[in-house]
Amino acid sequence: MTLNLDLSPELEQYLLQEANQHGIYIEAMALQLLTNSILLKQKQAEAVNLIQSWIDDEDESEQQETGEYLIHALDKDRLSERKLFPVEMKGITW
Repeated sequence: MTLNLDLSPELEQYLLQEANQHGIYIEAMALQLLTNSILLKQKQAEAVNLIQSWIDDEDESEQQETGEYLIHALDKDRLSERKLFPVEMKGITW
């Protein structure tokens, strides 16, 4: 597909500088930037969908078990004897 774009002088200058730095034609630079932008948007959408699937997961017992394991693991691997998640503070600070 061929596109004709009317670029502002500033955008044209930016593309030209980037193309010169990479040693490629300005058209190739524009295509590379466009491709990178689309790929980034796709990765962001995939990450959002994954996080949303975790939020929508209704297995509360598994989430509770995972949370308790994480708290235990964080407290166990500390260099200090001071607990990061003391039992007496459960429900108050965590």
